[in-house]
Amino acid sequence: MNMSFLQDLLSNISMRTRGRSSLFGTLDKGASSLQNLISACDTLMHRGGEASQILTAQRALEHYRRLNDEEKLAFFTLLADDYSADPAPIHAAYQLYCEHQDNAALERLFNACEPRRQDLLRRLNLCPGGTFELVHMRADLLKRLKQNPELSALDADFAHLFASWFNRGFLVLESIDWNTPAAVLEKLIRYEAVHEIGDWHDLRRRLDPEDRHCYAFFHPATGDEPLIFVEVALCRGIPGNVQKILEHGEEVPLDEVDTAVFYSISNCQAGLKGVSFGNFLIKQVVQELSRQLPQLKNFVTLSPIPGFSAWLDQQLESPQSGEEPTPDSGTQKELSRLAATYLVNAKHRSGQPLDPVARFHLGNGASLHRINFQADMSAKGLQQSKGLMVNYLYQLDRIEHNHETFSRDYSVVCTSDIRRLASQAKQPLSLEPSA
Repeated sequence: MNMSFLQDLLSNISMRTRGRSSLFGTLDKGASSLQNLISACDTLMHRGGEASQILTAQRALEHYRRLNDEEKLAFFTLLADDYSADPAPIHAAYQLYCEHQDNAALERLFNACEPRRQDLLRRLNLCPGGTFELVHMRADLLKRLKQNPELSALDADFAHLFASWFNRGFLVLESIDWNTPAAVLEKLIRYEAVHEIGDWHDLRRRLDPEDRHCYAFFHPATGDEPLIFVEVALCRGIPGNVQKILEHGEEVPLDEVDTAVFYSISNCQAGLKGVSFGNFLIKQVVQELSRQLPQLKNFVTLSPIPGFSAWLDQQLESPQSGEEPTPDSGTQKELSRLAATYLVNAKHRSGQPLDPVARFHLGNGASLHRINFQADMSAKGLQQSKGLMVNYLYQLDRIEHNHETFSRDYSVVCTSDIRRLASQAKQPLSLEPSA
């Protein structure tokens, strides 16, 4: 995108819309949706009655929905540039704080530093459905961040507000079963991100039997749109093959189950990236299942290792630190050794484990319990994890301790068998898979 063209476009629109706003945001039928959106946002930033604010916010979001890709980028650029914090009040407030260093001066400094676009987003959130519209707006923004890093400050404002609007206190846990309204069930099929749901019969196998459960977080502002959901299988013993769970041949009587397996966790809203739901969801589901089925002894995941194949390919192409995986790595022993090396020793530049699923569960207080050979023989499982899967173990009396251990220095809590396999690597590797 030619940025000079965008600046010219924004300048032209700003000139045409300046001074045209009324209390309710005048709609210029001859103007573009982008021009009307900018006019509505300008009106919204001027104080008015609650009814007029709601109506203007609703009109602004209606105009946003009509924007094409080029216009969306122009709008985001406007928010990043023209709705930032004003330097003059910041300097004045900082000078006042240096002189007095009291709470009143500090509050004034905080207020001066807040970008105007945060206030605009709060006002857009006033109308019914505004929260979910803003989630979609951020999803549009995230698609453009890589090519337009100058918009990262705008994304930080979205993330800051969403962290408050979607905090744990507002989340509602719901159990999903075959009797749940079809509108919600359709969304499960659409949002499933780990193991594709083929059709309604496939969905029924996951929801209808007594030994299958599904839980989702909802938010009052998003209606029947789930934020995240987890699928659970009740089993005898800790399973090591996801196809057996998905095919669900024989139902296990509830009085015989001793293990709850979280085999699929799917985030549903791209615009809420970075807002943490999964850790709350798993811990609350563990508590709920413990209450319903006190005989449960094990709470585990059956998780993919999504970065393993890419990491292994890099090791084969460019061995480092003397660690040279054999090209013929199809045996259980060799693949398990390499997977343990990857999960325990391979590090992200932040110092955390390289694998994103490992970061998630270890950060939640789980431990790395078992590596399973030929656990997911689907095309996706073979492509991303060489067919391997991992059980992460959630022990109620160890979750907080494990979380603190991981948070302190990113130590991987795992069994002695996995630690031994990982120690067979000559030294820790620190590679990241290619983009």
